[in-house]
Amino acid sequence: MNDIIDLIKELSAKRRLVWDLSRADFRKRFVGSYFGVVWMFVQPVVTVLIYWLIFGPIGFKSAPPVPNASYVQWLIPGIAPWFFFSEAMNQGTGCLQEYNYLVKKVVFRVEILPVIKLFSCLAVHGFFVAIMFVVFLVSGKMPMVSWCQLLYYAFAASVFTLGLTYFTGAVQVFFKDMAQIIGICLQFGMWLTPIMWQEEQFADISFYPVFCRLIRLNPMYYIAAGYRDSMLMGNWFWERPGLTLYFWAVTIAMLLIGLKVFKRLRPHFSDVL
Repeated sequence: MNDIIDLIKELSAKRRLVWDLSRADFRKRFVGSYFGVVWMFVQPVVTVLIYWLIFGPIGFKSAPPVPNASYVQWLIPGIAPWFFFSEAMNQGTGCLQEYNYLVKKVVFRVEILPVIKLFSCLAVHGFFVAIMFVVFLVSGKMPMVSWCQLLYYAFAASVFTLGLTYFTGAVQVFFKDMAQIIGICLQFGMWLTPIMWQEEQFADISFYPVFCRLIRLNPMYYIAAGYRDSMLMGNWFWERPGLTLYFWAVTIAMLLIGLKVFKRLRPHFSDVL
């Protein structure tokens, strides 16, 4: 736990630097682009539109498992956190190579680089959540107090992702194939997480209870289900006590492992980069 406490102290002491670098990283993505920040919305919106056409009223006509909700209203809260997680993993894994000129500076604390990428991705996620709110309001869904709970689930997803990117980012310096492996894992992970499908679809199989337990071992299940609980059901995170305890146990363990590996490899970063 000392590694986590040291990280919190470091981020608190360098909060102004982290903020400035995160803003610069966010702006850097769209430098030279004619439409600029508009591109930030194109991929998620187009992806949601494609899945809506395939599984919605035009395609397979899948019915959402939530009463009084359209398929789009059910889909967006599940896919929004996955977009954030996927982008943060891709960006965080390559952050040390991207900022190699900072890594080579003796006085710079490289531990803040994955956090910078995380905050930059959170800004993008914030815009997408705003679009989700607009879609819900336009489609007639009344606001609920539980919508505020997205802050908790976004924080939970951020801590989990940060632990992973400390590990993958450190390994990527020495093993260049890590980025490709992460990309493949994210493709599989999206379909292993109940985003476009729901557990009830497999209720007829003989090992359904075992199947449900296996699916819930995926920490992103907790996040996707939490977003839907908040936006559609009005349920709170403490109503899933077992899943909440499991998620935070895995997340804290992942953060400790990630920080340990990062600090062990840190002295060699500048030599390799």
